[in-house]
Amino acid sequence: MGLPHDIDEAKRTLRKAAAASRDSAAARDDGQAGRRLAEFLLRPGLIAKGAVVSGFWPIGSEIDVMAGLRALAARGHPVALPVVMGMKRPLLFRLWRDGDGMSEGRYGIREPLERAAAVDPDVLLVPLLAFDRAGFRLGYGGGFYDRSLAGLRERARPVAIGVAWAAQEVATVPHDRLDQPLDWIITDREAIKIEEARV
Repeated sequence: MGLPHDIDEAKRTLRKAAAASRDSAAARDDGQAGRRLAEFLLRPGLIAKGAVVSGFWPIGSEIDVMAGLRALAARGHPVALPVVMGMKRPLLFRLWRDGDGMSEGRYGIREPLERAAAVDPDVLLVPLLAFDRAGFRLGYGGGFYDRSLAGLRERARPVAIGVAWAAQEVATVPHDRLDQPLDWIITDREAIKIEEARV
């Protein structure tokens, strides 16, 4: 019974350090990180033609994915944003277009209005506090993306792309069987394809 507690404690400890690293990276941004992120997302072969892409409305020092979402929409991809439906529930994804009306959801995050159609995304851009090269991410502790990815992966094969500052990389992210691994990680410096073999 000690192992889950140990992992939870390790995650709590890492969250504090990871948040500080992210804040520091954001403070050093030259204003070009969003553009570089968009360039990586538009690389041929990364996102299939016509795929529905879910992004997220950045808060705090999260890397800004909005330039990438606008570029993908201009290329013809339907774009969605997540809606928090409640604690211990998966996210709902609603279609979004630049300029749409928005509401303020839980945690003060902007969300599409209820009239926006719900979709299952083919590709998810996933926020995080820390990541490792085995494809594991440290989230905020609510488990929203892990539940959402688990449900989507029961029905289809969505591609999960963690997006972060390069400074958010750590050697190893503590994880257990409930933590859903990523397929790619894209930072302000590089695109990292996760190998199938994971530790």
